[in-house]
Amino acid sequence: MRGTLVRDIMQRKVVTISAGDSLSTVEDIMTLGGVRHMPVVQAGSLVGVVSQRDLLRASLSALSDFGKDERRAFLQVVEIEKVMSAPAVTIGPGASVREAARVMAQRKIGCLPVLEDGRLIGLVTETDLLRHFAGSDGD
Repeated sequence: MRGTLVRDIMQRKVVTISAGDSLSTVEDIMTLGGVRHMPVVQAGSLVGVVSQRDLLRASLSALSDFGKDERRAFLQVVEIEKVMSAPAVTIGPGASVREAARVMAQRKIGCLPVLEDGRLIGLVTETDLLRHFAGSDGD
């Protein structure tokens, strides 16, 4: 019996963002789409990952003494590439779920973009791993 592989639990519909987009765009997509991690692409290639944590860190470091309007203005001018995690830590679809969990725990990251032949084909997140290990099918 084979162990469960990343391809068995990964999300296949992945929302990506361009490296040149602003943080306000990321915040809007994350809020509306209910996502916490977004792969960042440039010219079709994965160049990094931006998370809610990256967004929060950028906001807090620059705007601790400002209000909502000033914060929003700041997020509109800062490009993602300034705050994203790069290079992205990735995994292949044939890797075991245990290996994905080990990498995420060691690197203290919340997601792994899944690459096949250098192309982004999915994303595995902490939630995907928790569902798997808890025996839930995602309901």
